[in-house]
Amino acid sequence: MMSVRTRFAPSPTGFLHAGGVRTALFAWLYARQNQGQFILRIEDTDKQRETAGSIQHIKDSLEWLGLTWDEDYLQSARLDIYRQHAQNLVDKGLAYVDPFSAGDVEAFRQAAKDAKRAFLFRDHRPNDLAVPADWYGQLPLRFKTEQLKRYEWRDAVRGDLSAGEEALDDFVLIKADGYPTYNFAHVVDDHLMDISHVMRGEEFIASLPKFLSLLDAFGWDWPTFATLPPVLAKSGGQKLSKRDGAKDVLEYRDDGYLPEAVVNFLASLGWNDGTDQEIFSIQELIDKFSLDRIQKSGAKFDDTKLDWMNWQHLKRLITNDIQQALRLAGLDGADGDQDYLSQAAQLAAGKSSGLADFKRQMAIFTREPDFKLSPATLTAIDANLTIESAKGYLAQAAERLGNLDPFTAGDIEAVLRQAASQLKVEPRIFLNLVRWAASGHKVSPSLFDLLAVLGRDRTVDRLKSASAQSPA
Repeated sequence: MMSVRTRFAPSPTGFLHAGGVRTALFAWLYARQNQGQFILRIEDTDKQRETAGSIQHIKDSLEWLGLTWDEDYLQSARLDIYRQHAQNLVDKGLAYVDPFSAGDVEAFRQAAKDAKRAFLFRDHRPNDLAVPADWYGQLPLRFKTEQLKRYEWRDAVRGDLSAGEEALDDFVLIKADGYPTYNFAHVVDDHLMDISHVMRGEEFIASLPKFLSLLDAFGWDWPTFATLPPVLAKSGGQKLSKRDGAKDVLEYRDDGYLPEAVVNFLASLGWNDGTDQEIFSIQELIDKFSLDRIQKSGAKFDDTKLDWMNWQHLKRLITNDIQQALRLAGLDGADGDQDYLSQAAQLAAGKSSGLADFKRQMAIFTREPDFKLSPATLTAIDANLTIESAKGYLAQAAERLGNLDPFTAGDIEAVLRQAASQLKVEPRIFLNLVRWAASGHKVSPSLFDLLAVLGRDRTVDRLKSASAQSPA
């Protein structure tokens, strides 16, 4: 059985975005599922476009998402390797020095355009293809395309693909500055690193015949290619970009998203397991991932769905690790014992629609309620509710609940409904008043569950404090 080795090969030219990370994720999942290796290769051969700090940013992003790598390489540290392989092609008569200036090439392009034909550099090869011994670092070195033929290959996602000889051309191997081009370096590296599966975007399909011709020139086996669908803007009209709200991956970390949720969401961009399941743990993704379930069409980046997934994972986290959940909610310094906070978080999570709502719900349990005994507050409950009657109702509720043991949701409901009946006040008015005084909110989780979690002492203290207020 072939050993699976995949790679993620970003260029350090800016922040790591959704499309790039999705490529890394699919390669990582496939390697982990097949007990293979995942390689991180930084392709830093375009020094003019390199951004300071990008390499560390790439590593930090992958580490935050849990996409650990087994080996890592820096192309700028491998220049001698590329030079040696370029010389190998020179020795085979399959490479030549490019003597043309940028102006010359532009003139060739214009002539082809005027003649209404495709520009091919191989139509302009110099007559003298002899390569001087000191070519390296002086002039660009080009690959000499000799086998003009139709290439056919099997893509693990797109199926059978092919291209005619018009897709083949002489391309630069080594630039004048001594650095290799992407077209050359990645082919050499994929072979030397025994990469079995190459996953990348559809923009590379047109160039693949050139890569295959180079592999054939060296006499190397082809890896398996898997073309991933593009990540589209929410509108679906174009690829996701900054203007469509694309973020630096680490911005999601800073905004309180869980790495598990981001991984889950990225996996859904162009892949599904064939079921209705949407929430996956990372281990479930490893177990279920397959190349034949990757879709061909583009996947829309819907940040609303990301928010929903983040909340689903946070609810799972609340069940398994309350302290981590509270830290993410900004409540790690909240007063209260572990059991109390855990019960509060369970109740708040069940009644929340997202992280912001969860924070608001948790504040009910960790802060004193913001309740004002004022005409405005009482009118919001019922137009006929007065300050004096409200004070009396709250005092009665505090007294009756203070004698309740055990303090369970069912018993709390029975006592409060009996009190409303005896006080001859509508249960709706009475219970909403108690809710607002105990929680500080007109809307909260189930009142009886809320009071049960708060406990008898907190509940009674809050109700007494509210009933003792001077009218605002």
